[in-house]
Amino acid sequence: MAGHRVRRAPVRLVQRGPRYRGAVHALIRLAKANPSALRFLVVGGIGFVITMVINYGLKLFVIPQHPVTALAIGIIVATVVSYWMNKKWSFDDRGERHTAHEMLLFVVVSAIGVGLNSAPLYLSRYGFGLEVPNVSRTTMEVADFVSGPIIGTLIAMVFRYWAMNKWVFPKAAETPDAVDVLAPGVTPPTAPTPTVPSR
Repeated sequence: MAGHRVRRAPVRLVQRGPRYRGAVHALIRLAKANPSALRFLVVGGIGFVITMVINYGLKLFVIPQHPVTALAIGIIVATVVSYWMNKKWSFDDRGERHTAHEMLLFVVVSAIGVGLNSAPLYLSRYGFGLEVPNVSRTTMEVADFVSGPIIGTLIAMVFRYWAMNKWVFPKAAETPDAVDVLAPGVTPPTAPTPTVPSR
């Protein structure tokens, strides 16, 4: 009928609401169960910002012909900052290893991470040829951003978290040299043997 307006209920919003709330609750439970992972992601976000500022600063104004080098320098600086933040915050309840040993493991893990982070950009530029004059400058910049800061960062972040959680900042029970922090000649205390009272 003319002039008669039919109101439609917001079915999609009603249906999606519980689903979104369930996803939020699941993320909250995950964060509470793995606080170190959440803090690692925060540190990773800070490292991402540092990497981007240095990367594009060098790429646009200093060494425009060496994008992989610019990205690698940004990653290295961000890695040093990430080490300090991860040690003092993300894994502050870990780290029973000696500092020199811990630093050596961190350098090895970080070097592999730099390679993983830079590999997609290297492949995009020199493997697929996504650079000027083969493609437009806009296409090249988009390909650089997707391959390096996005794909490369995700791959390297997953590897770094696994390696740091397993090797660099392991839990106390997983640290092979946890007893080394005791003074020489001192043995860890043992639980007393229970005795049965005589009748």
